[in-house]
Amino acid sequence: MNPRTDLAAWPAATASGTVCAVAGQSQRHMREWAAAYPDLFSAKPFDAALYSTLSLAMAFSGPWFTAEQLRMANKVCLWAFGLDWLVDYVATSRSEVDDIARRCMEVAEGAPPVPGDDLTRLLADIRDELAASPAFPALGHLWRVELRSMLEAMLLEWRWKGEKVTPSFEEYLGNADNLGFCFAFTSHWLHTTDPDAVADLDLVRKAASAVQRVIRLLNDLGTYERDVTWGDLNALLLDVSRAEVERRVAELAARSRELIAPLRTDHPELAGYLERQMDFCAGFYRVADYWGTL
Repeated sequence: MNPRTDLAAWPAATASGTVCAVAGQSQRHMREWAAAYPDLFSAKPFDAALYSTLSLAMAFSGPWFTAEQLRMANKVCLWAFGLDWLVDYVATSRSEVDDIARRCMEVAEGAPPVPGDDLTRLLADIRDELAASPAFPALGHLWRVELRSMLEAMLLEWRWKGEKVTPSFEEYLGNADNLGFCFAFTSHWLHTTDPDAVADLDLVRKAASAVQRVIRLLNDLGTYERDVTWGDLNALLLDVSRAEVERRVAELAARSRELIAPLRTDHPELAGYLERQMDFCAGFYRVADYWGTL
């Protein structure tokens, strides 16, 4: 049977319509944020398709969530794209990158945003919104830990590129926090969870970290040509074949599902969201990328 004509294999149109409606609402939110922080999102790669595909990724990963419940996942993910752009393509020296990380951590810890700096203005907005969440006393520290891990991983990758150091495949994969998935996921968790349901922190973090590694490699498989053009690091540039990376993805995905399984009883929405994020990316990166063209 041709999978393109086997209509029973495709998701129900009604359910897909609901998910796309939520994604549409989220896309409007993203465009409002982009307009409110123009210096952060004015570069050409921040095109309409980026807002659309990001919002679709969140909506299909958590089809049981409303646009308001997905608001923080979308907002933090968009902020992380802005951060990534500044670190990877705007900063021209290590001191600039170090300063970006310093400003972000100071704001995350309560400092006011830097005047005229849309990166820290939006981060302060995110911080204040999350601080009003009932789960912030339980998860606020973890949110800052994940932010620091992402920033440190971005700094390490910048140093690899700036100093023309080629990491091993294992070193590269071990630096998957630069993807920002765990930071965005923790923000979403904090925004949507009941404080009484905050438990099993280690289990949830291990599952999220495993999923992040899968998505890191799926991203590399799907963005190899762009990464070569833009001068980015990519697993396929580290003396490993596409077949080897695909084999590792399969192994890591299987391990991720093992770590997600114990969460299904007490944290069904988190478990489902983690697994669907991974599976969405497996389909998405076969066809497209989030970034627009330079």
